[in-house]
Amino acid sequence: MTGAPEADESYGVLAALKSPRRLRTEVLAGIVVALALIPEAISFSILAGVDPRLGLFASFTMAVSIAFLGGRPAMITAATGAIALVIAPVARDYGVDYFIATVILAGILQVLFGVLGVAKLMRFIPRMVMVGFVNALAILIFMAQLEHLIGVPWAVYPLVAVGIAIMVLMPRWTKVVPAPLVAIVLITGAVVLAAINVPTVGDQGDLPDSLPELFFPDVPLTMETLQIIAPFAVAMALVGILESLMTAKLVDDITDTHSNKTRETWGQGVANIITGFFGGMGGCAMIGQTMINVKASGARTRISTFLAGVFLLILVVALGDVVAIIPMAALVAVMIMVSVGTFDWHSIKPNTLKRLPKTEITVMVATVVVTVWTHNLAYGVLAGVIIAVILVAHRVAHLTTVTRLDASDEDDTRVYAVTGELFFASSNDLYYQFDYTGDPTNIIIDMSQAHIWDASSVAALDAITTKYESRGKNVRIVGMNEDSARRHKLLAGHLGGGEH
Repeated sequence: MTGAPEADESYGVLAALKSPRRLRTEVLAGIVVALALIPEAISFSILAGVDPRLGLFASFTMAVSIAFLGGRPAMITAATGAIALVIAPVARDYGVDYFIATVILAGILQVLFGVLGVAKLMRFIPRMVMVGFVNALAILIFMAQLEHLIGVPWAVYPLVAVGIAIMVLMPRWTKVVPAPLVAIVLITGAVVLAAINVPTVGDQGDLPDSLPELFFPDVPLTMETLQIIAPFAVAMALVGILESLMTAKLVDDITDTHSNKTRETWGQGVANIITGFFGGMGGCAMIGQTMINVKASGARTRISTFLAGVFLLILVVALGDVVAIIPMAALVAVMIMVSVGTFDWHSIKPNTLKRLPKTEITVMVATVVVTVWTHNLAYGVLAGVIIAVILVAHRVAHLTTVTRLDASDEDDTRVYAVTGELFFASSNDLYYQFDYTGDPTNIIIDMSQAHIWDASSVAALDAITTKYESRGKNVRIVGMNEDSARRHKLLAGHLGGGEH
């Protein structure tokens, strides 16, 4: 069968439950991801200006919820830095209740966007924006580890090096157990046995000692409240959708499967609503943890996503004392390997750069630079798409030509042939391609090799016709295809087109 990944027997939940080998992979991947989620969730909570429990509870509820609701199996959804940055001002200026209300409203908006088919807009994101997105993520993941490598005890560096060595060498011998999990266990054991004093997960913040409870934000249901939280909720909804769909597309490419982007969109929304009502800070898909799950650990089903959330809760509530002693060096090593594995090294090879047009390289570089500069993936992707559109419009605009055909059966007739795609960028120069004074009485504009795409093109043709008619000459436009003729008939004479 073809279609959604669930239909693929090798990637289905039921198939994994029947296969001890596949199930072991999914379970171990869930453990590794849960361990990697803990310091990240705590860090993002601090970034948002809220208690670490809000980030940890969000990671649990979102991972478990999206395992059932999402459209991309094996993708990890939890509290993220991008979401924290967007809604941090709400917690700072208005308090936690308004903060949670913003998360819930953002979830409602994401459900609405999903129903309206916003996910289909992903098809308009160019390939080089995707490449830039991936490379920028890899750089941001690496940069996020620098704070754990600067101003730390010297022992951190050899521990990180050992962790990287384990993850590089171990897969050559066996892939039965995920290399990241082995690295975490061995480094933790070595640090405990040798009593090495290095930063640990416990140093990042207090871990919760109870289960999440239902939470209803205490905010007045008024227009004033809506005016406060709506702008932040809209931004959170859009950033969350963009990051999640870009990550889903990346996993599609890695696993060579297709995912349901519309379901993922409203699934993210429902997950955020659930998270909000359990006092979580909200979130979206996480590229780093997803890469740990899919690339480093080999997970392919919803089981790993679900277990990542479950194990996270068990680890922080029941085994908090054990988790607290895990050295940050072990998790830093894992994330460095994730960043190396995420980066598209082929995109910067000399041979690749020689073959790529400068416009494509510009789009990729712009996406990377803006994303890294702002630490906001939405800004980077938006900048890349805008630049790509401008460059394509500029290139296509110069492919439109107007040719004067001298051969005519009548001396008082001039024929012009228009070739190319007419839209706002190419139609502006159309007006200046005709000899209004020198042409004879009758003008024929042949559009059989052209296509009208927008109102700007119709307005340009109106302006040409008006200028000829002001000189007592007749204009006849012929050869339009069905779509162009329909658009021209609907708009001609109604756009106020006159002489420029």
